[in-house]
Amino acid sequence: MSFIRTILGDIPAEEMGVTYSHEHIVIEECYVTLDHPEFLLNDSDKIVTELKGLKGLGCATMVDTMPVNAGRNVLKSAEISKQVDIHFIIPTGIHLEIYYPKSHWRYQYTEDQLTQLFIKDIEEGIDRLDYNGPVIDRTQHKAGLIKLATGDEPITRHQEKIFHAVVNAHKATGAPILTHTNNGNQAIAQAALFEKLGANLNHIVLSHVDRNKDIGYQMELMQTGISVEYDSAFRWKGTDENWTYVLLEKLLPLFPNQITVGMDAAKNTYWKSYNGKPGLDYLLTTFKEELSNRKLDAYTGNIFIKNPARIFSFEKFIQPLNH
Repeated sequence: MSFIRTILGDIPAEEMGVTYSHEHIVIEECYVTLDHPEFLLNDSDKIVTELKGLKGLGCATMVDTMPVNAGRNVLKSAEISKQVDIHFIIPTGIHLEIYYPKSHWRYQYTEDQLTQLFIKDIEEGIDRLDYNGPVIDRTQHKAGLIKLATGDEPITRHQEKIFHAVVNAHKATGAPILTHTNNGNQAIAQAALFEKLGANLNHIVLSHVDRNKDIGYQMELMQTGISVEYDSAFRWKGTDENWTYVLLEKLLPLFPNQITVGMDAAKNTYWKSYNGKPGLDYLLTTFKEELSNRKLDAYTGNIFIKNPARIFSFEKFIQPLNH
């Protein structure tokens, strides 16, 4: 039986329900918030208020995407999950370079050291202090996916090291993988590298790719068989064509089992409870209504339930017998 590893324990994949596939639920003070306080999401009362509204609309699971040493607070996340009765999947892995100082240990650790760190987050528990000190105090709360990120430029040698460590941990644990792309750039290169490294593409999703308007590029990406996550429907300016909906119209009928959706609302200015807009409920209100207007509501079960349940489930690699 396939399972989902949530912050409060494993659940059967069929219990995942309506899923937000790329979110930022808790971001504590960290390197990136020093210059960008709008990324702070650490007021538990405001977070609970926002998420209770989602629960009332039917949201059952949220995939958090803030990985190692970039603002995670696993104890706070676990408490919020209990309060709002929504499953949280919490990541291990490494974010884009801009989220860390140039002196960060990510640049010093070997591939094997990173691999072991990711595996321990998944199998033993996430450090209470998120690797901010020399002492590691693992909690009972385990990571349920592995994240990596690339930028606009071609994949660098350092990023390749992260890829290797992520795929190593993926193979060792069966944990799914979620990636960051900058506006969909390097998405095809990511897919190719995952395939080269022998990762299971059924359990990998590439994020933010709906920000790329090149239909040919999008078709080539989808034909690799990898899954994608769209989260920009609310970001397009009112005078611009909404390319998230354009891509959904063109690609959902052809690739109904490869697309998921989220909000990626990493800024508190997007949260109603922080006096921002449009609010996280956008996805289950305005977005769903627009799908219906465009005759795409038949696919809502795929993008909100069926596809996330497959992508984010654990699947152990079967090792060939030695003769």
